[in-house]
Amino acid sequence: MGKLIRPSKVNGIVSAPSSKSAMIRAVALSLLTDGITTIKNPSYCNDSLSALDIACALGARILEKNTEYIKIAGNQHFSKMPVKDFILNCGESGLCIRMFSPIVGLLDREITLKGEGTLSQRPVNMVEDLKRLGAYCVTNNGFPPVTIKGPISSGRYKINGSESSQFLTGLMIALPLCSGDSEIYVFDLKSKPYVKMTLEMMKIFGVDCSFNETLDRFFIKGDQRYRPAECILEGDWSGAAFMLVAGAIAGSITVTGLNIHSRQADRIILDVLEMAGASINVEADRITVTKHHLRAFELDAEDCPDVVPPAVALAAHCKGKTILSGIERLRIKESNRLDALIKEFSKMGIKIYMEKERLVIEGGRLKGAVIDPHNDHRIAMSCAVCGLAGEVDIVIENPECVAKSYPLFFQHLEQCLEER
Repeated sequence: MGKLIRPSKVNGIVSAPSSKSAMIRAVALSLLTDGITTIKNPSYCNDSLSALDIACALGARILEKNTEYIKIAGNQHFSKMPVKDFILNCGESGLCIRMFSPIVGLLDREITLKGEGTLSQRPVNMVEDLKRLGAYCVTNNGFPPVTIKGPISSGRYKINGSESSQFLTGLMIALPLCSGDSEIYVFDLKSKPYVKMTLEMMKIFGVDCSFNETLDRFFIKGDQRYRPAECILEGDWSGAAFMLVAGAIAGSITVTGLNIHSRQADRIILDVLEMAGASINVEADRITVTKHHLRAFELDAEDCPDVVPPAVALAAHCKGKTILSGIERLRIKESNRLDALIKEFSKMGIKIYMEKERLVIEGGRLKGAVIDPHNDHRIAMSCAVCGLAGEVDIVIENPECVAKSYPLFFQHLEQCLEER
């Protein structure tokens, strides 16, 4: 059943969803400890649940679980223990399948990681680099499933980071557990803020990884051990970006629970909103964005591709021609996001097109449409937010797809609505 979005004003306060990127990393690191880790402000979106399922299959145990925290007992010696399932289901999480591949590469037995839905069409060819670390690794012509048999070994390795930093994250987590030191050289690395998130999370769990200023060389000492930790997860800037844009185009919204100094790449949405002329007020962990005269802007999204969908929703209501560059990786997300954004925003009457590898959006008046989100959570949220400031209703088909990252998105949106 579709979700009806009526032209509405917004005015309210919502709490940012917890960062699924931080949650998935924390779950993986919890697995590798010899004690009990407490994760506060946990995420229970679909991707996070997939990570929990994988960790439990590898020997972790969930001791307590509620909305405020989750306690996980690790299995430091999981590489020497039987695995419950030889096939690990990563759901639709690209981070899970790419990050856990090096981790299961520590095992001296064959494990298959599979995906569901859109993940089956997302590239994982980079994990085949595990062969150079001594593991058996085969993919389905560069796509899931992935079958791996370790153990991987320490050494000096060169990898390509142009498609994703997620495989590098898995290597950084796994290699400290190997005997001997390692050095990773990465060329053309994308999404560097998420690599910094991994480094900070590893430090919380007691493991160090040295790196140079340009983040293209990483030096990892072997024979380290992860220690259980207590960590508080930040609010998710990727999800909060949609709510902040809703305030900018349709009224006023306050989002709580965001770290203004976060390493998350999508914190850049504040800079985008400022460039567009939105009214922004920051108080501690409360950020209020209010509608103002909006103008076109330019953004290089190479390190923050997930901010493009909310940026497109914003641009649709800006006067002038917005230009988004550094967008090549949007073709290999949960959908081909470039094609999906162009198709669905065009339905709503917005002039949007590619020009010299840049996405151009010309602000205009919206018209009614039935939106196909292409089973992509960020396309659904982008179109829903954009529709708030239209003049006629739109309908979002398959609205349930937002559960991948932000299960409460429509509930949070509705609690802020004031019909015109």
